[in-house]
Amino acid sequence: MKLIKTTFFSGIITFIKISSGFVAGKVVALFTGPAGVALIGQFSNFISIVLAFANGAINSGVIKYTAQYEGDDVKLKKLFSTSLKISVYCSGISGIILLLLSSYASEILFHTDQYKNPIRVLGLTIILYSLNSLLIAILNGLKEIKIYTLVNTIGSLIGLFFTVLLVFYYRIEGALYALVLTQSIVFFVTLSLVIKSKWFQWSYFSQSFDKGTALKLSHYSLMTITTALCVPISQIVLRNLLIAKLGIDSAGYWQGMMRISDGYLMLVTTSLSTYYLPKLASLINENELRKEIFQGYRIIMPVVFLSCLIIYFLRYFIINLLYTKDFVIMNELFLFQLVGDFFKIAAWLLAFLMMAKSMTKTYILTEVIFSSSYVFFSYIFIKLFNLNGISVAFAVNYFIYFIVMLLIFKKLLFKSNQNINTPIHFKKDAR
Repeated sequence: MKLIKTTFFSGIITFIKISSGFVAGKVVALFTGPAGVALIGQFSNFISIVLAFANGAINSGVIKYTAQYEGDDVKLKKLFSTSLKISVYCSGISGIILLLLSSYASEILFHTDQYKNPIRVLGLTIILYSLNSLLIAILNGLKEIKIYTLVNTIGSLIGLFFTVLLVFYYRIEGALYALVLTQSIVFFVTLSLVIKSKWFQWSYFSQSFDKGTALKLSHYSLMTITTALCVPISQIVLRNLLIAKLGIDSAGYWQGMMRISDGYLMLVTTSLSTYYLPKLASLINENELRKEIFQGYRIIMPVVFLSCLIIYFLRYFIINLLYTKDFVIMNELFLFQLVGDFFKIAAWLLAFLMMAKSMTKTYILTEVIFSSSYVFFSYIFIKLFNLNGISVAFAVNYFIYFIVMLLIFKKLLFKSNQNINTPIHFKKDAR
């Protein structure tokens, strides 16, 4: 699977996701305003945290080892069977916790128990999400990119349908239900598409639980859980900070900016997750690994830079197109947010190498430090620059993160090519 081919199919996924996501966002903005956008952002972050625990945070590990074991049916059966059991156990426990603590979670997120029912529905249906994410991870690892693209495309359209329908009738609560139901319904779509695949046989999922495989997956779980906790929690903290300092509408403006940022970068992040993780995991030759990384920079970074320029100069048009006139104050966030996006992707091209090579401690340490520093910088810059301070903090944080990634991998990136067949040896924190 070549990077350009993957980027092409990723582009299809991205176009559908961006289009459906922005249409849904427009509907939410029209019917709920900036305050509603902020609350829905809270719930999205909460779902991200819960869903990571619901399948044991094994997706990245499943992708890596599926790619690594391709052609070895014995190892694949152990991997798929163990992954299925982990997913079922973890989603069962997560579902029970959500049902028992739904009122408490609603109070924490929304400062009211009015939205406890969407959380309960999430608890009842979370096993379907867990199973769906496992199947998608397997598709990714097997490089079945066409089916992977189709599943993601249909999922985006289902999400759009439920969002428009439920927001129209039930406003904010309807949007919350749409976020929950979409995750579950897509499972049946995925199942219908993979059911005739060679690997989708009961024998691949019915083997006994393998402790060795579970241990290997656990190293990736630690990394995934770290990201699943650090990123959404930091955003929840920052959203609450904005609400406390500048009001809930300011939190809505920032959430709107983040949706734009996440939307146009989805092409890159999808390519990274579908191509880079299995590709980097499979490479051991130092020169080939360096070549792959530099190829990524040559192809991806010009696209990111051009995208940033276009979005900045069209920012007023984008705000009016995707939101309403109430969101015009968002324009002051664009410059530093886009600068931060550029350095974010530049850093991620290297950060994915930490996950691919099981550099667990290094990955966890950098995630925790830079999620914390983002919050720290935001406290400082919001005091200095008000709303624009949070985008300044974003840019500063990811610039430093990029510099740190260069320092971590300087021996790989800047070493001479004298021994082109030398295997690369990383200081792995977990094997």
